[in-house]
Amino acid sequence: MHVVPALFFSTLTGFASSTNPTGPQRTPDDLRREVVRGHAEWCHRVYAACARRAEALDESVKRFAAAPSESGLEAARAAWIHARRVYGLSEALRFCDGPIEAVEPSLNAWPIDEAYIDSVVGRPDSGIVNDAARFPQIGSAVLRVANERGGETNISIGWHAVEFMLFGQDHDPDGPGRRPWTDFVEGRAKNAVRRAEYLRAVTSLLPPTLTDLANAWTPDSAHGRREFESDPATAIRKMFTGAIVLTSFELHGERLGVAYETKDQEQEHSCFSDTSHLDLQANQAGIVAIFAGEHDGVRHGPGLTAYVRVEDAAVADDVQAKLARTTEALRAIPAPFDRAMRGPDDGAGRLAIRAALDALAEQTDAIAVAGRKLGLTLPLEPGG
Repeated sequence: MHVVPALFFSTLTGFASSTNPTGPQRTPDDLRREVVRGHAEWCHRVYAACARRAEALDESVKRFAAAPSESGLEAARAAWIHARRVYGLSEALRFCDGPIEAVEPSLNAWPIDEAYIDSVVGRPDSGIVNDAARFPQIGSAVLRVANERGGETNISIGWHAVEFMLFGQDHDPDGPGRRPWTDFVEGRAKNAVRRAEYLRAVTSLLPPTLTDLANAWTPDSAHGRREFESDPATAIRKMFTGAIVLTSFELHGERLGVAYETKDQEQEHSCFSDTSHLDLQANQAGIVAIFAGEHDGVRHGPGLTAYVRVEDAAVADDVQAKLARTTEALRAIPAPFDRAMRGPDDGAGRLAIRAALDALAEQTDAIAVAGRKLGLTLPLEPGG
């Protein structure tokens, strides 16, 4: 079980605006610009952190692939989990025509058909790794072209492809996949060298993609940050849209609701590493950061709650309370998530997931009400 430090979560305090009694008063338009500018800074900060951790993961994988060992594989797995924790925060920045939309399918597509990548139980010759006839060379360009070829679950790149290569299939009800390090040692496993090549190539794609996203949110980025800040009214709507679609469609629907209803491990977000509980918590923390204007005690701006408070303090308080409730409900889901979701309906795991679903539904409603107070009609699903 992976322990989540308390500082991983943003505080849920609202932004207390201050004015200089001897200077000009800040107008609502001034506050809106501050909220948007702070959000743009948060986007840059979180993607830059993603890129740094992906680079550390890439280095760890290179060391392991060059000289496979059990400790090397464990280090690479730990680096993957460490990097994913930050990426989870960034998912609240999706669903609103930002720079992420063009590259998200190459970063975080799921669920994946593991047999498209490598051998699985009952199919020892499956996957790109074992298909030297069609894939004589394995490299990043080849894997990009192969991604989603022939079907949306034919995922060959991204976080979860790396996850599968590092952890393997999860057949343990109490823990993650247990791929042996010898899978990457020539003479100890079939196509071990090709498997190591695949792992190196697929991991190497993450840092440049995330670096490009960070660069799109630098202050001098004409088609990223500058464009976002140039229209504060539209930017505010985009911030609300990312938060509510992640809450309603993605978390309540795709990541919790489908898993709860089907009890299908393939519907668990990070099923190979058994870190789906961390994904859920990080996603919620990213939503909280947008409203609070801070994360881990570091402030990036006023946040949406401060802007809503100018219009209606009671509505702002309700959003804050619903965010806090959902944060606690998601943290209460026991790990591993697959065991929790497949238990009896009156078991602790299923009850905790049900409580989290209820909390997310209430959070959706609270965000929608806040949006309406600002004259916004918000979508509940991508493209809505």
